[in-house]
Amino acid sequence: MKIEKLTENKIRVIVNSEDLKNNNLDYQTIMEKPIESQKLFLEMLLKAEKEVGFYTEGYKLLVEAFSSSDGVFVFTITKYTEKPAISSNKLKVTPKKKIKDVNPKSTTSIYRFSNFEAFCEFCTAIHNTTNIQSKQLAKTIALYLFNDTYYLILSNIHTEYTHIHAFYSTISEFANLASHSETFKMKLLEHGKSIMKRNAIEMGIKYFLS
Repeated sequence: MKIEKLTENKIRVIVNSEDLKNNNLDYQTIMEKPIESQKLFLEMLLKAEKEVGFYTEGYKLLVEAFSSSDGVFVFTITKYTEKPAISSNKLKVTPKKKIKDVNPKSTTSIYRFSNFEAFCEFCTAIHNTTNIQSKQLAKTIALYLFNDTYYLILSNIHTEYTHIHAFYSTISEFANLASHSETFKMKLLEHGKSIMKRNAIEMGIKYFLS
């Protein structure tokens, strides 16, 4: 289990298959029977409090779950200061389903943004997550406009990149996975309008931080 502090009110928890096995949990249980997942959530919160000073007593929590096809779960936990409602001995957490059919072994990934502002917000989030380096993630990262929709195309992805799950978790907050297909990629390259042909994330960070 790995804890990353994103902001004072938000953390990311990466849980592997061994962590789930130790808690007698699987995908189905987490998403459909959250009450049975309380032990794991409490373990997350205790570890987060100890390692990164993320204190949750007296706060309302939102837990978003992201799953990849290789059995890794990424939880984003946000606490809300404006609505203190929970005591530490009566924790009630309901995961918000946010599951994407991501294949972390694919060397091509295409994400769809609803507008350019969403892409800029994503670049800001990547900039604030210091351990994600886009140059190490993929050889080419391009932004294309097609049918009034912005697509981020990641080509020649380094599938063994250490922080690949953190990247997929972050981008899922701002965009939807469109495809892993090379055919769809070629369609975008042929018929779409090139906005940023290379290093789109770095260019977004440099020129369009929100």
